This record gives sequence, C-alpha cells and structure tokens, in this order.
Amino acid sequence: MEPRLFAVLLGLVVGSFTNVLIARIPVGGSIVRPRSRCPRCHAQLAWWENIPVLSWLLLRARCRSCRLPISVRYPVVEILSAVLYLAVLDRVEGPPWLLFARYWPFVTILLATTFIDLDHRIIPDRFSLGGLVLGLVTAGWDPELGWVGAGAGAAVGFLSFFLLAWAYSRATGKVGLGGGDVKLLAMIGAFTGVWGVLITVLISSVAGSVVGILWALFSRKRDILGVAIPYGPFLVLGGLCYFLLGGAEWFQFMRPM
Repeated sequence: MEPRLFAVLLGLVVGSFTNVLIARIPVGGSIVRPRSRCPRCHAQLAWWENIPVLSWLLLRARCRSCRLPISVRYPVVEILSAVLYLAVLDRVEGPPWLLFARYWPFVTILLATTFIDLDHRIIPDRFSLGGLVLGLVTAGWDPELGWVGAGAGAAVGFLSFFLLAWAYSRATGKVGLGGGDVKLLAMIGAFTGVWGVLITVLISSVAGSVVGILWALFSRKRDILGVAIPYGPFLVLGGLCYFLLGGAEWFQFMRPM
C-alpha cells in the first residue's frame, strides 16, 4: 500500500480509538469494555457503525436506535488524526518503525489531551507522564534529538513551568498553571528538545493571550486575567507547530547562531 494512503487510513482508525480515550479515561472507564455504544441510549453499535467518518455520514449524524444527534466531534477527531499522521510521515526522518514507536503515538497523545482538557480541565497523568517516559526511552533512535536532547528538553519543560507556577502562586495566592500543564510541557520537551520547549511556550503564550482577550471581550468580562481557559490545548498547538514545522525556513530566524 502507498505509504501516504496507509498513514491516512491508520490515522482514521487510531482517531476512532482516540475518541474512546477522550470519552472514557477522564471518568475512569475501561477502554476495552464495553464495546462501542451510544452515550445516550447505550445501544451497542454494529461494526458498520464504527467506520471512521463514513458511519457518521451514513447515519446522518444520528444514532440508529434513539435518533438523537451524534456529535460532530467524532469525525473531527478522526480527520485530525489522519491529517496529523500524514503530516508526521512527511515531516520526520529516521527508521520507519519509529513512526509506530515514537512519532505517531506522540501526536495521538496530544490530540487526546486537547479534547480531554477542553471538556474536563484535566490532563491525565497516563498521557503526560506516560508520554514523557515514551519520549525519553525512544529518544536515542531520534536522529534529530538523542537521549541527551530529550532529557534536557524534558527538564527545561518541567522546571520552567514549575518555577513559574510556584512564583505565581506565591505572588498572588492563586493557582495559575496546573500540574498537568507542567507535566505536559515536560513530555513535549522529551520529543522536541530545549528549543522546542521555548518555541512551544512562545506560541502557546501568544495564542492563549489572544484567545483569552477575545473570550473576555465577547463574554463582556472586565477581568481578563480571571477568564478560565484550559492552557493545555495551547501547549499542544505550540508543540505541534514546532514538531511538524520546526525545519521550515521561517522558524530558522529564531534559532540561536
């Protein structure tokens, strides 16, 4: 099979499983049992109702049993997964098996983390810490990073946000960055290195500030700093930008000489 087609098909299938992770992990559910079912009427889905994207279209976005709407998030996550898998295939270098062992799991973790944080304001440790371990263990086979680069990236990612969160808490008496954000940035550092951490923080800070200001303005809240928006998705955005586009020419001017 042509590699790019394989990446898209695999991304769609993994995206379907990612929807299971997003729905079940935050509530402590098993990702194995029960089989896929409607979240409202709990009717078990037939095999043809589990085909990524296509089933959602065939069912016209409604459950076959209860006829209630099926969220558009399901095909969106599947399509995003396919796009990311294809982008990773086109971007990274190294042994092909590293796609399965390192690169594709990384973007799957980031995708699941984004939607879980949006829904529940949490970043599960099994993603952040599990991803951190995966990033460190497989870094030796990454031709662009290596174990030293991954370890340094993880350390800088953790310490920078940990110290920032501690200073903010001491100065204001409030919790700013959560522990999940700290561990997530450490995990991103294990895959992107120190420079990836710095670019991730820069992009996430700018994007988060813009969204926070717009949200405050449209919601007519005067206290912009009090707007509660999960920061994890912005870290994911920054990490993906660097991971997938870090080699682009427009990134090079930010690199140290």
